[in-house]
Amino acid sequence: MADRHPQHGDGRPGDGIRTFPFPVEPGAGGIGMRVGPLGTGRTWHPDAPLDRVHRIDFHVVMLFDDGPVHHMIDFAEYEATAGDLLWIRPGQVHRFSRADEYRGTVLAMQPGFLPRATVEATGLYRYDLPPLLRPDAPHLAGLRAALTHLRREYEDSATLPLSLHTAVLRHSLTAFLLRLAHLAASSAEAGRRTESTFTLFRDAVERDFATNHSVSAYADALGYSRRTLVRAVRAATGETPKGFIDKRVVLEAKRLLAHTELPIGRVGAAVGFPDPANFSKFFQLHTGQTPAGFRAELR
Repeated sequence: MADRHPQHGDGRPGDGIRTFPFPVEPGAGGIGMRVGPLGTGRTWHPDAPLDRVHRIDFHVVMLFDDGPVHHMIDFAEYEATAGDLLWIRPGQVHRFSRADEYRGTVLAMQPGFLPRATVEATGLYRYDLPPLLRPDAPHLAGLRAALTHLRREYEDSATLPLSLHTAVLRHSLTAFLLRLAHLAASSAEAGRRTESTFTLFRDAVERDFATNHSVSAYADALGYSRRTLVRAVRAATGETPKGFIDKRVVLEAKRLLAHTELPIGRVGAAVGFPDPANFSKFFQLHTGQTPAGFRAELR
């Protein structure tokens, strides 16, 4: 288990959030990967409660058989349901939901298990790619078949010598990750093709969210009707413009609460709430926690 380091405020190792290593104990022959069923009571380490914010130093891919499941990755909340996948990369902060039941298959892979050429071909360290993936029926069938084959090979540790068993696992894992990487890249490309209306709105929110929370004000500034803006944002993200703005404000507030020592009142002012009471009410509405409670959970 990694030691707790002083907080550096950059959101990476050293910021006070615990980092846990690859769970080698029950692994087949000590190899650098594990695959098996999702379920309650599982953990990376006895001291790593999964429903607390933490980071891991290995890759995790979860394929869900049921849902919805709400999972936090890098302070963004993702809702996954049956047939969806979550891909968490080394160093990303995440937290399991206390309320949701996780059902499906989980793959954990230690960095260095695959050769460099495979790592590059599968985009293992493409942190710009989306963690939540929603394959269509043909892609999902291929991913399920590849993951089922990988799991079968992983569990059959008696047929082959360890060296051959490990080599077969590397090949099977590569086949699954190539499919997964293609899905992730395709999802990212589809996101880049969103309407220019949304792109302009997104850029405006990124620039002005700390001072402007009004959908109408954004629509007027961009020269669109409110109805046009609502349609474009919903098509690109599945949510309303107001929901998009609020999510960005909450993310910034979480970053400031987690990675700075600013008083809570100043955090609120920095994201457009000069009244601390209004900020606390807004934050609790969107997160289910007070700002003080959120900060305390990370410390």
